[in-house]
Amino acid sequence: MKTFLKRALLLSVAVSLFATSNAIEDPREKDPLIITGSLGIQSTLYYSSGGSYASPLNYSMYANMNMNLYGYNMPFAFYYSANNYSLSYPQFAFSFSPTYKGWTLHLGKRSMPFSSYVYNLPFNGVGIEYKSQTSGFRFGIFYGVLREAVNFEPGEMPSGKPVYKRSGWGLKVGYGNSRNFADIYLFRSQDHQSSIDDIWHNDVFAQENIVLGLRGRWQIIKQLSVTGNIATSIFSTDTKAPQLGGNVTGEYDNLFDVRYSSLMRWAGDVTLAATFRHVSLSMFYKMIQPDYMSMGVSYMNNNYHNIGTAANLRLGNITIGGNFSLQEDNISGEQLYTTRGLTYSANLSLPIGNKITLSANYNGYNQRQYNGTAVVNDTTRIDRSVNSFSGTASYNTNTESLGHYFSLTGNYSLNEDNNKSIAGSGDVGTVAVGSNYSLSVIPIETNFSLNYSFQQSDGYDSKYTTSVYTLSASKALLKDRNLSLNASASIVDNRMDSDKSITAAANLSAAYTLAKVHNFTLNLNYSRYANTNLVVDEYRRDSGYDFTCSFSYSFSFTAFSIKRRAKEEIMRYGKYEYYSDFSRSAVRERQMLEYQRQKNNENRSKMNSVEAAPF
Repeated sequence: MKTFLKRALLLSVAVSLFATSNAIEDPREKDPLIITGSLGIQSTLYYSSGGSYASPLNYSMYANMNMNLYGYNMPFAFYYSANNYSLSYPQFAFSFSPTYKGWTLHLGKRSMPFSSYVYNLPFNGVGIEYKSQTSGFRFGIFYGVLREAVNFEPGEMPSGKPVYKRSGWGLKVGYGNSRNFADIYLFRSQDHQSSIDDIWHNDVFAQENIVLGLRGRWQIIKQLSVTGNIATSIFSTDTKAPQLGGNVTGEYDNLFDVRYSSLMRWAGDVTLAATFRHVSLSMFYKMIQPDYMSMGVSYMNNNYHNIGTAANLRLGNITIGGNFSLQEDNISGEQLYTTRGLTYSANLSLPIGNKITLSANYNGYNQRQYNGTAVVNDTTRIDRSVNSFSGTASYNTNTESLGHYFSLTGNYSLNEDNNKSIAGSGDVGTVAVGSNYSLSVIPIETNFSLNYSFQQSDGYDSKYTTSVYTLSASKALLKDRNLSLNASASIVDNRMDSDKSITAAANLSAAYTLAKVHNFTLNLNYSRYANTNLVVDEYRRDSGYDFTCSFSYSFSFTAFSIKRRAKEEIMRYGKYEYYSDFSRSAVRERQMLEYQRQKNNENRSKMNSVEAAPF
């Protein structure tokens, strides 16, 4: 059976490649060569009344270049700062996924969607996908390396454990549409013993895995549907373990080498949904057995199951919703304790006209510990609950000269420890309020904003309060709006019991773009603090200030490019356009062509308007 699967895999890839050999996108249809890059420099002056200082001579520089050859990118980068530098160059990671009609060919490091219980990792290899545009038939197949080996020489002191090279293949076949469909998945993966030194084989075990999955949806009637997703995994934790013999393995002998280290586990979920004119309801159940895992999934919790329901009601513009779910672990009953969690929520959205929107939300969670193989001690039992209430109100209105926007948000959450021995000493309550007012002055193209936020946390015999006030303004200047100015001022009031600290800060920034390729940025920031209660080496710093001034410049350019012209321009201008930012004649030619294109578009629009005019 295993030989048959390998042959079927190779045959499917060969047939798919042959079928698409004349259909995939030709790289020669892409632009032959585009070389772009950027240069930049940044310098920062920093001074603190506490004695810290940074000289603007400690600047940093960078340079990037990318060469795009028929769609393939080769990036280079250089960075220098304070006598330290780094250089990076292309690693030539190859990836290519041309598509034609329903066919997609994957070459290099790509990914292919499977069931969430079966496979979700990228592979480095080859794959093919097909999706019929008429019948609803689809299939996909791939083979590749899932991870590379990490090896250590004998006698070397490693910082971690070696990792085997892991390869795998997958096959999926499906049929149907969004209302009714069925998909079957098969995934096979294994570690390669020879990819790390023999000395590590007794400490790090090579593994192998095969997973079979089924996912589907059935529209029972117009209002009722059921969706299911199930998978079974056979997983061997050590491929050196002896195989089971005799009649123990039965039909699995020809499909997978069942060993004394092999486990067979299940995972799945099912959802029943009902949709009516104003109401939608759903119920779901999910279960993942203990030790269930797939070598094609990066991470997955197991040994739990949960059940839940959700409902939504829509009356005009009003939307009301809620959900409830119960989750419990220790399906095997072998854990010391069992943990049960309840999650519940409710939400309301109420728009009033086109200017006012109101919303409210409630979220709750309760976690409690129960007996497993051991009896829970009441003094150490985990028993917590979290309840959170939030609301938002917003209002916006606009005139020809002014735009107003106002929002108000509030939140209250209580994290309670219900363990009787603690008697509420671990409870934490938090209140948060925020408001924002924005004003747009359209005639002078200037925006103003005023923000206030307040948060208070009370718990563990301590109270912490923060208030933040912020005023900001922004404006774009010059004909092309390529100069932008931003200014802001803020006050932060922090209080913790009897301690208090106040920080006032001001920021001014300017950004200017010249000829679309030169970018200049200047940023000034000043902050002053008082009674910060910061103790360093038994020295109490009660007040002081910080000042920062930074300047940056970047230049983006096209060093050289050979681009294919549009079909309608080939006869007149030639097949390719040659361009460089450093060639005056090339820049002038591009400007003239762009001007000519605009004129042609204007003339075409005038002709269309004349033809459409009534006589």
